[in-house]
Amino acid sequence: MPKLTMRDVQAFRPALKDYFKWCSATPGFGVRVYPNGRRIFVVQTRVNGRTRRVTLGPFGPLTVEQARERANEVVRLASKGVDPQLERKTARDAPTVEKICTAYLEAADAGLVITRFKRPKRASTLAIDHGRIARHIVPLIGTTRARDLTRGDVQRMVDQIGSGKTAGTFKGRKLRGKAVVLGGVGTAARVKELLGGILSWAEDRGMVPGPNAVRRVVTARGEAKNRTLSQDELKSLGEAIERARVTSPMAASALTLIALTGLRCSEACGLKWREIDEEGRFLRLPVTKTGRSTRPTGARAFELLKSLPRLSDEFCFPNRTGKGSADLDKRIAAIFDDAGLADGLARHGRSSLRQGNTAAGRAPLPCVCSCADVSSKQCHEAPSIPCAPHSCRLVLLPTSNAPPGFRRARRNRST
Repeated sequence: MPKLTMRDVQAFRPALKDYFKWCSATPGFGVRVYPNGRRIFVVQTRVNGRTRRVTLGPFGPLTVEQARERANEVVRLASKGVDPQLERKTARDAPTVEKICTAYLEAADAGLVITRFKRPKRASTLAIDHGRIARHIVPLIGTTRARDLTRGDVQRMVDQIGSGKTAGTFKGRKLRGKAVVLGGVGTAARVKELLGGILSWAEDRGMVPGPNAVRRVVTARGEAKNRTLSQDELKSLGEAIERARVTSPMAASALTLIALTGLRCSEACGLKWREIDEEGRFLRLPVTKTGRSTRPTGARAFELLKSLPRLSDEFCFPNRTGKGSADLDKRIAAIFDDAGLADGLARHGRSSLRQGNTAAGRAPLPCVCSCADVSSKQCHEAPSIPCAPHSCRLVLLPTSNAPPGFRRARRNRST
């Protein structure tokens, strides 16, 4: 028939079976008339020797000229070898950001996601990743197809997290647990880094095309907290630890062990009996934040470990079942609260002691471990530098040579 017009399409009447009417002016372009009266524009062309018929859209919402423009575009792409049906199927089956994140977490839980240290992610890190994905990434961009994700989408997500849009209180992964999500610029920056890693992982496996949409996304830098603890506050913390030996003996012992050994909080609370080498005076930790580690340990620490009740054959600080380590986060936090330091972290105490010692001309790091018979690198290099006079008296307090993990336990690491 001649060139297809709107009047022609309106004149087509339904029959017992559907039929086609083709336009002579635009090869392959036509309309399909169904028995129920529906009229659908189509275009038929060949791609790599195969016939492809593509539906363009219904008559009414789509005019004849609009459908003709779409038909010409399909024919143009087919001439370049692009299969329109395959393109549609690929776009329809393209995974969303949520599906990409789910696949990433499944691989990470199976130990298949390798960090820059060439090791699988630790369970504690994965718990944080689960929280950030579930409470920030999925609610904001989870339904977006990963292949269509743009830098603007990620930037808006970062801005919304920074402004607190995802803040709230949610049910935690533990029984009767809860997670208080605060958001903020610091959280936004860490979520952006996590999303960038997920997209890079997916790109390496052909799940999404490049480039990574996270690149060049701007995040605000959080300001460092410079609060320091006074000597009175440090004394209050020591007294709180002593009081906790009655109400929370396990948490008090864990804090004491941290002060005597320089262990991180998670390393002390998760310490196992088999990791203690009393003869060599070492703690041999197979897994730490920096990998396998051997820590020289003094006599005071071993006396403390010997005094601990053997409630489990595996863990020094076991949970009720004895099959895992105790979760002392809230009890350790309660000790800081009891000391009146609800707004302070133990790292503030370390910086306080460091600043005081430097100003007094003493060693920047009080040799608490040295007083406990540990041969620290600093004591070997500068044995003539006297320790701070309060070092031995504060072995139960946070000191500046305490590890990064010796701090008030955080209840909401996932935020």
